[in-house]
Amino acid sequence: MVTLGHYLVVSGALFALGLAGVIARRNILIIYMCLEMMLSAANLTLVAFSRFHLVDHLPDYGAQALVFFTITVAAAEVAVGLAIIVALFRSRQSVDVDSITKLQG
Repeated sequence: MVTLGHYLVVSGALFALGLAGVIARRNILIIYMCLEMMLSAANLTLVAFSRFHLVDHLPDYGAQALVFFTITVAAAEVAVGLAIIVALFRSRQSVDVDSITKLQG
């Protein structure tokens, strides 16, 4: 039987993997994907807590409704973030973080 602890371990592992990718990588696209992985790990935690928190012998769906809103915000974030990344690539011809942070013409 799968318990809340199992979900939390998977969520923690996903979050740690995403954090390691943000810290270690220099490619802005990889960093962006790792940030999205961290957001997905937080959503998994919310859904797991919602599933195991029972109200009148039924799951509490409040956190699951919040997850739908965070997914919607994440979709808008992806659209805006990728547009910024494409604009930076067009101006710098690179997606390396070091070349972008110099901000010199």
